[in-house]
Amino acid sequence: MPKSTILVIEDDSAIRRGVVDALSFSGYSVIEAGDGLKGIELAQMATFDLMLLDLVLPNHSGFEILRALRDHRPGTPVIILSARGEEADRVKGLKLGADDYVVKPFSVRELLARVEAVLRRSPERPKAVQHVEFPDGTADVERMELRYRDGGREELSEREAELIQYLAAHRGRAISRDELLRRVWRIEPRGTETRTIDMHIANLRAKLRDNGTEPKFLLTVRGKGYMLAAGKG
Repeated sequence: MPKSTILVIEDDSAIRRGVVDALSFSGYSVIEAGDGLKGIELAQMATFDLMLLDLVLPNHSGFEILRALRDHRPGTPVIILSARGEEADRVKGLKLGADDYVVKPFSVRELLARVEAVLRRSPERPKAVQHVEFPDGTADVERMELRYRDGGREELSEREAELIQYLAAHRGRAISRDELLRRVWRIEPRGTETRTIDMHIANLRAKLRDNGTEPKFLLTVRGKGYMLAAGKG
């Protein structure tokens, strides 16, 4: 079973290199950032299972990154990398939703033990969905097509396939337009026109034969976004 992906945000290059090497040697996939600007971008847009976060960073502080992560992906675990004299900051970080902290200087053994412990008690990331049942048939994400119960077929665009896959992986939860832009379109939503989301939703509903006026499957949640109805269609 492949190990998890870890995002390391640390501006001290020697510490960061040591952490990245230790995690990589232990079989983890690692993404890294050396400042707050790159860190907040990766926190919002990259795919990872755990964040190791220094609090004192140039451009954006660790607290800003933690807040951004909690607004965007509240369930993602975070371990703070903290200097010994920063007890107040550690407390503040834990109150903002960090799961644990490691005091610098730390041993590789301690860091890996903390990482394993936090990942063990964290919920699994939703698995990629390849087939989605809807009232009139099945969406085959891998083949990018809809197969209807009456024998008909309809192609899905790559974006439509990714959209239904993401919604299905988070079934029963309203997904905001901003989250869809970040996670499906992979663009930063700040200042971005969101009509493209609504257009793709309307087109996908038509292909799913879902009533655009009163949808039963691909639902609009007023003030929150979109979601697939819980359970099979």
